[in-house]
Amino acid sequence: MDSEYTIPSKTRIGHVHLKVADLERSLDFYCNLLGFEVTTMYGSQAEFISAGGYHHHIGLNTWHSRGLPPAPTNSVGLFHTAILYPTRKDLAEILARLRKAEYPLTGASDHGVSEALYLGDPDGNGVELYWDRPKNLWIYEPDGSLVMFTKPLNMASLLQELESD
Repeated sequence: MDSEYTIPSKTRIGHVHLKVADLERSLDFYCNLLGFEVTTMYGSQAEFISAGGYHHHIGLNTWHSRGLPPAPTNSVGLFHTAILYPTRKDLAEILARLRKAEYPLTGASDHGVSEALYLGDPDGNGVELYWDRPKNLWIYEPDGSLVMFTKPLNMASLLQELESD
């Protein structure tokens, strides 16, 4: 293989497809709580959902998983799906919504380049909800490498975004 190849800079991850135990329960979480919209059903065992009318950001299916328990935590597999919000205020809005629904977070972190909320979906799949700080605010080491860290997220500061307008 050619070790000189680098993936094009405009490449993005288009969607994630999750195996779930109960399609309706997953739709309740992803659509009714997080706000995604159903774009299409694929038979009776899969639905595609999106933000803003894209064909799908998340596929949910029960093809091999209907009624099964979550995958063990200490095994290989997906760690989490990261959902990028356009603004800090958008992240504050989903935090307020999760709090109102009393949906538990598993973590909340400031990573320097981003701020993130962590939770699990009904099947135990990790979900990260985050926004990226503008690139001009990122910090770099003298050698050019990016400075990233994990510090507690200032939730009060985040929620103050809802007061500004």
